Amino acid sequence: MTLALSFHRGLANARSFFCILYLLYFLNPSSASAQSPTTYAVTHAKIFTLAGAPIEDGTLVIRDGKIAAVGASVEVPAGAQAIDAKGLQVYPGLFDPITQMGLREIGAVSATVDSSETGGYNPDVVAATAVSPSSEHIPVTRAAGITEVLAVPASGGLDFSGPAGVIGGQASAIHLSGWTIDEMLLKKSAAMALNWPVIETQTFDFTTFSRKEKPYTEAKQEYDKQVNEITDWVERARHYAQAMEKGSSAKYNRDLKLEALAPVIRGELPLLVFADRSREIRNAVDFCDKQNLKMILAGGAEAYKAKDLLRSKDISVILRPMLMLPLDEDDPYDRLLTQPAELAAAGVKFAFASFDNSFARRLGQNAANAVAYGLPHEEALKAVTLYPAQIFGLANQIGTLEQGKLANIIVTNGDPLELTTDVKYLFIKGQLTSLDNRHLRLYEKYAKRPKAQ
Repeated sequence: MTLALSFHRGLANARSFFCILYLLYFLNPSSASAQSPTTYAVTHAKIFTLAGAPIEDGTLVIRDGKIAAVGASVEVPAGAQAIDAKGLQVYPGLFDPITQMGLREIGAVSATVDSSETGGYNPDVVAATAVSPSSEHIPVTRAAGITEVLAVPASGGLDFSGPAGVIGGQASAIHLSGWTIDEMLLKKSAAMALNWPVIETQTFDFTTFSRKEKPYTEAKQEYDKQVNEITDWVERARHYAQAMEKGSSAKYNRDLKLEALAPVIRGELPLLVFADRSREIRNAVDFCDKQNLKMILAGGAEAYKAKDLLRSKDISVILRPMLMLPLDEDDPYDRLLTQPAELAAAGVKFAFASFDNSFARRLGQNAANAVAYGLPHEEALKAVTLYPAQIFGLANQIGTLEQGKLANIIVTNGDPLELTTDVKYLFIKGQLTSLDNRHLRLYEKYAKRPKAQ
């Protein structure tokens, strides 16, 4: 009797507990999605759609996560939450196309790093499976007006250390909002990362902390060996893809790595090739051309030397941050800063990227630096919004403010490429998203610090 009574009391307590949770969830407007507005109207704003001329005094309506209407004479729907944006500007959210967002938190703490795998060839690795939605880098980056990024495994950058491998894995396009990766996901597999081999004639000896020269013939042999390995992987993947398409699954052993490369072979998934020197860029283009692979160049410090080739092959470029030293000591100090204008004039499509997390929040200012060195302002703006969306096959969802597209939108008090501009409102998938972040909290904390007596 005592056991039965205890059991029934425990069951009653459990029911009461879950009833309380239920009431807290559905009565708390900050946690219940059912209570969140599904329709917003941003009114009296200057709207830069990037699909046409700016709208001086326009209204943008958001309904159920998408842009329902945008124009100068759009009516505010009944029941919509209106935001008076007089004196403010509206833009598509910025897109950083190469980051380690959610893959790397604190570089010195290995338990928080999952940006690369062991081994040289990992085409079956998918960045989305390792992204941490609770990363502190996400709200900091989001507050700078960046609404989506590409999380790219083994993508280098100032934050990166450790083995990059040759085939790093599949990059994932993600929204910078969501409790889970399923909520954040924009495109699970957007590109396959490939670090193109380099002919290294110098090595660094950590025992003596000095550089050692390597004979060119020896370095070339190592380079050729790596290229032959990549070729072998591509050929095996091509045969495997043919077996998948025409053969019976009972007649071949399943290989997850080759299976992951099959979309690359079929031209469904682009190859994001990391290369900087013009020789490596040309070699990579030649390789992808012979293998009939769709290539996107990443890095491209000397892309200007191969601009005619890139244009003729319709190869887009994702550029690294430009406030870095040129590759060679004889190069002009502004060699990287003037390159975007050269590529634009040559008809090469490109986008700007941070390649890491620490400086992702400075994506807009990175584009602005190119404007100071000859790049048209509209091209710079498109290089952080529309062009990366086009390059990775996402322009039907994001990149411009048009009816039917996802409502990834920023409302600012100025040009988003300017350092002094603040983001006042930010929408991701049509939901008004918090701009709170660790940087802001620390600023407010120490701004209130008592002054020394």
